[in-house]
Amino acid sequence: MHGDRHYFFCGIGGSGMLPLALIVQQRGFAVAGSDRALDQGLLAEKFAFLRGRGVALHPQDGSGIAGADTVLVTSAAVEETIPDVQAARRAGAAMITRAELLAELFNAAPRSVGIAGTSGKSTTTGMAAWILHAAGLRPTVMNGAVMRNFVTAETPFASALVGDGGLFVAEVDESDGSIAHYAPRVAVLNNIALDHKSMDELRALFRDFVAKAEIAVLNLDNAETARLAAELPQAKRLTYSLSDPAADLLAGEIRPAADGIAFTMRAAGGLAAAVRLQVPGRHNVSNALAALAAAQACGVPLSAAAAALAGFSGIRRRLETVGSAGGVTVIDDFAHNPDKIAATLAALHEFPGRLLILFQPHGFGPLKLLREGFVETFAAHLAPEDVLAMPDPVYFGGTVERSVTGIDIVQGVAARGRRASFFPGRPACGDFLLGLARPGDRIVVMGARDDTLSTFAADLLARLERGS
Repeated sequence: MHGDRHYFFCGIGGSGMLPLALIVQQRGFAVAGSDRALDQGLLAEKFAFLRGRGVALHPQDGSGIAGADTVLVTSAAVEETIPDVQAARRAGAAMITRAELLAELFNAAPRSVGIAGTSGKSTTTGMAAWILHAAGLRPTVMNGAVMRNFVTAETPFASALVGDGGLFVAEVDESDGSIAHYAPRVAVLNNIALDHKSMDELRALFRDFVAKAEIAVLNLDNAETARLAAELPQAKRLTYSLSDPAADLLAGEIRPAADGIAFTMRAAGGLAAAVRLQVPGRHNVSNALAALAAAQACGVPLSAAAAALAGFSGIRRRLETVGSAGGVTVIDDFAHNPDKIAATLAALHEFPGRLLILFQPHGFGPLKLLREGFVETFAAHLAPEDVLAMPDPVYFGGTVERSVTGIDIVQGVAARGRRASFFPGRPACGDFLLGLARPGDRIVVMGARDDTLSTFAADLLARLERGS
């Protein structure tokens, strides 16, 4: 890192930016930032939190770039037209992407755990963080979502944990190819499925990620990750499964409950332990096995790790119950690709109640790439009485091709015999679902890369409480 420089985060309110900014600040560097949402008057609580932590906030107009001693941190997708980027160019300021800076910190740690995969990264990272924290290992953790175990009045946006134990745990992202920057000691790979990039690109990225590690934690229930496991010598891998008895960690006797799920973990060598999770869904059993294996690779006894998992309280926006009113429950969920949507719907269908779903796609690009997957997933996993409402994708500016829209998904789902409607804007979707809601229903707000979805879910609950 640049020892005598200030770090300026463009888009500091983002789920990946905010925790990294806090980690950099905790290491003694001056941190400032800008954000389009700040300029629009949105997410006031988040920006008040940052100010309270001593982070200087500026309009996203280039005025915060003080000079050549500033390091501008951007996302990989930031465009040259952004005023902060133009100001940095004029000032001769250094520029680095968020992923490059995180990888620099991660790779410098004496011990590192990188958690990757198409789905389940944030939850697995949160589970591993809680286990390692409970074991007294004092990890530094970089997550892409708020870990509820670490939320306090002083840290309401606890997506980072700053420790001093020399152990760095990070959720790492393949969507922009930045996973290539990381060299983990322990590599966790939950699954590989189509999302953002072609399958050939994803296979290459994940294979290289796993090859760098001293030990890889791999899921035998996913055909792609099972293939990678077969390529590694036994001494370099820890495997897990919900069904394959050859796995090093196997889950059995899975018992769903309204407030979580329980199972029995069996390890190679004969150890068995009962595990009770406060988060629902079979996909979370898989996430838990990944976290247990990662903790084992870090030297935590499996029995202690399993006991700690009972205290894991979840990740914000992962099947998070916002509240109930008039017999209707509102749920906020991050599901945004076919695999995540399928897992969410499967978990919700473990228990009775019609699902009224608002799904806001996270971009026109992903919508085009995953068009058939979205149609197939909703058609296969919606019950006949469920209802899907969709607006167009979230749009934060810039140039984007719009050849596929929400209409295309809705038409495809409706043609497969499920109830689906398109509305140009999110408010009309909410009005439509509230008009349908009756006692016993669950309204599910789904989508990613837009923090205002949580505000929208809370507003729906408030309207239910008012009866409007």
